[in-house]
Amino acid sequence: MMKSQEQWLNKMAKEGWRLIQTGKLSYDFEPCEPGAYVYRLEFVAQKSWNESKKYQIFFEEMGYKVWTKNINLNWSMGKIRWRPYGEGAGQISTNPGSYNKELLIVEKEDDGQPFELHTANADKAKYYGYMRNVWLGEAGTFLLLSVVFGILAKNTVVGSICLILAVVMAVVVLIFQKQIKKYNDDSKIEE
Repeated sequence: MMKSQEQWLNKMAKEGWRLIQTGKLSYDFEPCEPGAYVYRLEFVAQKSWNESKKYQIFFEEMGYKVWTKNINLNWSMGKIRWRPYGEGAGQISTNPGSYNKELLIVEKEDDGQPFELHTANADKAKYYGYMRNVWLGEAGTFLLLSVVFGILAKNTVVGSICLILAVVMAVVVLIFQKQIKKYNDDSKIEE
């Protein structure tokens, strides 16, 4: 989902549209020179609000433009969410705070130079580890629901759907795990 969102933003930039604002369901653009900007997305849900804000300021001090974006569609106020994959205070997400600000969209003027937010392989492995853990938690939740509905509640249709979703999410976990292994192996070569 994040990769397709990043590709879409870069496609818009190549067609001559620059991002100027994000909302829960919207992206606002203004005309620009085609291909003048490049976008990268960064998953920051594992960070506390304070750490995420410092990270955003870090990018802005480097001359990049940064927006926050929600990864889900929650419209309520005063929400609190536990994120078991988070670090320290990043495990608790509140609104206001880091809730509905799980992504950073980072814009750079396209100067022809590569634009990566993570350049060291160890950093890439750690970053993909957070995303793997999110999918792992979701897969576990749906596996548990498949047992509850399929066996305990004897609702095999819902149990089967939950099991299928758990398997699909487990495949995503394995894809991330493969990337993590590759980056960990590559980081050992760098040492």
